[in-house]
Amino acid sequence: MINADVLRKAIVAHSGWKTRLQAALNTGKCDVASATAKADNQCDFGKWLYGPDISAVDKQTEFYRTVKQLHAQFHQEAAKVIDWTTSGNKKAAEQSMALGGSYLKASSQLVEAITKWRDSLP
Repeated sequence: MINADVLRKAIVAHSGWKTRLQAALNTGKCDVASATAKADNQCDFGKWLYGPDISAVDKQTEFYRTVKQLHAQFHQEAAKVIDWTTSGNKKAAEQSMALGGSYLKASSQLVEAITKWRDSLP
């Protein structure tokens, strides 16, 4: 059975990445390597998504498949922002995080999909 609390915590954690990336933009340094950020199975939510706590039946649902795909995209976009920030391409990082940017879009889509999944639970 899908745990609504896990989904709630995932929303909070992934929403918090914006603050972390903004801090990296301000300093030119990030506390997470881009390769680590890119891996969508290393955060607590990713470990849960790929782990044994979700049944095979639940993994066949549209909610699961959508969230898994958007979660991977989110981590790819976060890694790009880290790469741009740490390599001095602040403008590209800022554009990605701005309204209409690829990071902001990926983040919003992920949070929306997790929220819909959570709200669908009994």
